Amino acid sequence: MTNVFKALSDPTRRKILEMLKERDMTAGEIADAFSIGKPSISHHLGLLKAADLVESVREGQTIIYSLNTSVFQEIVAWIYGLKESGGRE
Repeated sequence: MTNVFKALSDPTRRKILEMLKERDMTAGEIADAFSIGKPSISHHLGLLKAADLVESVREGQTIIYSLNTSVFQEIVAWIYGLKESGGRE
């Protein structure tokens, strides 16, 4: 879960997740929304994939990125569990 919080700590990666919430996208489509280079976007996507926040599927020479919503459900369940087991209100 440490990888998840590390990935979420960066505003660029959070913006990528917001974009993927709207629709699945290629790395090029994602990169077009930023003023940083494609290698930097690839790095961010790699970190998001390592945290299992993003999935990718190859379609020919194109890679399509999408959100892995099951990880977000796990995070919410974990946070909710903290509240449930906490002693103070």
